[in-house]
Amino acid sequence: MIKVLAVDDEPLALKQMESYISKVPYLELVGACLNALEARSLLEEKVVDAMFLDINMPDLSGLEFVRSLDNPPLVVFTTAYSEYAIEGFKVEAVDYLLKPFGFGDFLAASERLKSRLELMHDKAPAVFGAVPEEDSFFFRTDYKTVRVKLQDIRYVESMSEYVKVYLDTQEAPLIVLLSLKYLIEKLPAERFMRIHRSYIIPLGRIKEVGKAELTLDDGTRLPVGENYRQELKDYLAGHSIG
Repeated sequence: MIKVLAVDDEPLALKQMESYISKVPYLELVGACLNALEARSLLEEKVVDAMFLDINMPDLSGLEFVRSLDNPPLVVFTTAYSEYAIEGFKVEAVDYLLKPFGFGDFLAASERLKSRLELMHDKAPAVFGAVPEEDSFFFRTDYKTVRVKLQDIRYVESMSEYVKVYLDTQEAPLIVLLSLKYLIEKLPAERFMRIHRSYIIPLGRIKEVGKAELTLDDGTRLPVGENYRQELKDYLAGHSIG
């Protein structure tokens, strides 16, 4: 299932989008928001693969909203103004729906969205290879293949279709075409945990844990998403004394 967020400041348009989403079997609506600020709050708490996002909204437009996100999900823009199409594709939108649009156009955009996600996942095995007996992995980045020891990983951050792998051994992170979902499935579960839609951490690096964030041993502070807090609590309970 593709987890999607619908955002439109017009209640009727938002209702129509919700209805269309419900008719596509591989889409799952995780939220419907009337403005970008609501959408930002939801993105901090829920796993979202893609957004159907109106461009013309008060306070913060859809384009400004996407540009403000460090790790935006895939986007299908919706608007009544065709002149925004070029700007939409500049932020790597998957598609652009011109209002008023029917279910056929919406379904076609959904298919393109599905194809993009499948392409991302299909590419993953080609850019990420494991060598478990040596406790390391190979990452393909910048037209070269780099061996990374698991003990050197500080944390991993998602950035749309890519991930940033922060390492002890170098200042700049590795940039790899890979989904966070695929990566966490390959990393050893006893050593790594996904704590947010945008972050994976090595469990041995945890220094302090608060209500909605944690601190790593190098001082890095990262948010803990609501959907991931229980798993973290269970881990802490199993490794706590007193």
